[in-house]
Amino acid sequence: MRAVVQRVSEARVAVDNKIVGEISRGLLVLVGVGHEDNQASAEYLSEKIVGLRIFEDDSGKMNKAVGEAGGEVLVVSQFTLYGDVRRGRRPSFDGAAPPETARALYEYFVARIRAAGIPCQTGKFQEMMQVELVNDGPVTILLDSSKEF
Repeated sequence: MRAVVQRVSEARVAVDNKIVGEISRGLLVLVGVGHEDNQASAEYLSEKIVGLRIFEDDSGKMNKAVGEAGGEVLVVSQFTLYGDVRRGRRPSFDGAAPPETARALYEYFVARIRAAGIPCQTGKFQEMMQVELVNDGPVTILLDSSKEF
């Protein structure tokens, strides 16, 4: 699984101009599922995100995780994180898992975030979405469960 994690002061996702998920301070997580991913991938990624110390403490150092900072998480599925443009200019999405597999792992990932006690909103899986955010910092972290980066 791959994720783009952005520390935000606010974020929302809409489908057909209707807001389906919205948070104030916290993390916007764009997540993609690949062919090789499984529940262990979702567990690794969810634990890493819940524990990321990218919120400032009283000394101004990035030393707090989202829960310690009183933040929320907004998770949005994004298969395009598996877009491969090494050959040509049009992305190939062959590395993305099929929708039925991706949906199950996406839902498991969200359940793991919630089980950690973090308020978590979501977009709508396999829908065209509009995502708005105010990146705080800016702070953006790339994660990959296979530790490719």
